[in-house]
Amino acid sequence: MWGQAAAEPVILTDALMVQRHQLGKLEAFIGATWSQSANPEFADCIRFRSYCGAGSNRRLAKAGLLDVLPCNYSQLPEFVRNRHIKVDVLMLQVAPADAAGRYSLSLAYEYLVTAIDGARIVIAEVNDRAPRTFGERTLGAEDIDFLVPSSRAPLVSPAPPSSDVERAVAVHAATLIEDGATLQFGIGTLPEAVLAQLTDRRELGVHTGAITDEAARLARAGVITNARKSIDAGVTVAGVAMGGRTLCDHIHDNADVQFRSVEYTHSAQVLSGIERFVAINSAVEVDLTGQVNAEVAAGVYVGAVGGGGDFLRAAGRSAGGVPIIALPSTAGDGDSRVSRIVVDLSGPVSTARSDAGVIVTEHGIADLRGLSLSERVKRMVAIADPEFRESLERAAPR
Repeated sequence: MWGQAAAEPVILTDALMVQRHQLGKLEAFIGATWSQSANPEFADCIRFRSYCGAGSNRRLAKAGLLDVLPCNYSQLPEFVRNRHIKVDVLMLQVAPADAAGRYSLSLAYEYLVTAIDGARIVIAEVNDRAPRTFGERTLGAEDIDFLVPSSRAPLVSPAPPSSDVERAVAVHAATLIEDGATLQFGIGTLPEAVLAQLTDRRELGVHTGAITDEAARLARAGVITNARKSIDAGVTVAGVAMGGRTLCDHIHDNADVQFRSVEYTHSAQVLSGIERFVAINSAVEVDLTGQVNAEVAAGVYVGAVGGGGDFLRAAGRSAGGVPIIALPSTAGDGDSRVSRIVVDLSGPVSTARSDAGVIVTEHGIADLRGLSLSERVKRMVAIADPEFRESLERAAPR
């Protein structure tokens, strides 16, 4: 196992790929990958397992070489602890030791915190350009078996900027977020587009799985202060950093950002204490009753079960909270254009309709809370692309 996204210890993973034939058959548990390590050619020796199809993992998924673990993100620490996910060798990227000889986990704490104690061997790439962050765990020499020095910029997401349609979706979603709200946001261009619309808000808070560049910009602009959070007042809480230079500069030596393990960021007990909790997540498609597919598109595993269910459920129960699923109403172009508001999902149900709250497209907002199935159908058809509304109405369940 190794850290995901920008937290990948690339010096170590590159060496592993080069030496894979000498080492023999291996299994690697990976998160979202921004490097070249999730390359199908490496599957001749390495079995890749992951909870998600994000980033470069899609190359493996398209080639049928990604072994997907379809679980809630909140389950990962327990799976590591009880060896359903076996971690013999853990590879980390850490920031240089402080004056007390303690190493920061830098860009990812999440499920790695649990893996540290269970791994037989811990190898750490000590990157002098990795940000030193504050969190629930630091490492000493006694925790690390091998140290490998490096000096390189952390990886940056290969994701494209948000589209005009995504920005139109974001404008609608932003109207649901009031001053003083505490935000959770998923990864990808659409949640980032929503955050970019919040520059006129005041005293927002953050409790999220992944923190991003747009969140860093809002904090620097004085929009995110965490002053009105009902728990962890004054600090942003996150599990992993998924951004570039803007985010790295913001979190370096910044005690106002605290990193926690999955067992805190996604804990039902912790989340139940957050008032005005707004969860902002995206999806591949949503059916007319509110069932959400966030995993499979066109037969390829591209997303994850992730933390959507945990966060949407918590936001739905929070006083003043809003559970938001935001997505463009269509996918594809020309003759291949299809509706993402559908009668029947083409993939699994990642989030049950009982946990669906507010669905947003560029055509408007469908608040499904407290609505019957027939009422939901009308609201969902109204936010579908006009080209598909009539066919959706005809095929809708009666």
